[in-house]
Amino acid sequence: MIYGTGIDIVEIARFHRFQEQGNDALFKRLFTEAEIAYCAPKKQSAQHYALRFAAKESFLKALGTGLRDGLSWHDIEVVNDELGKPELKLYGRAQEMFRKAGLSSCFVSLSHDAGCAVAMVVLER
Repeated sequence: MIYGTGIDIVEIARFHRFQEQGNDALFKRLFTEAEIAYCAPKKQSAQHYALRFAAKESFLKALGTGLRDGLSWHDIEVVNDELGKPELKLYGRAQEMFRKAGLSSCFVSLSHDAGCAVAMVVLER
């Protein structure tokens, strides 16, 4: 049974501007070390950051909480399986809230086109 869905769209240029400004503090606040290690060396790194941010926002929307009650951006991490399929790893407060809501599955889809990154998350019980 579907518990919640979330979708978010992000302008990739926004993350490109953050990079040009050297806003490392922002990247460290929004992304885990593993996400930064994945995105930073990519030719289109701003696109990869934007996709991950959209996925995190989508998860928060699907959960129905937003970023509150002790949730941190670092509690939600976007990883890729061996075939490149994106998945969400939950830690800390996000994992606790996921379990407390009786959720069993989390699905994420990422896409980009025309300068935008979009993510959708579906949470199931």
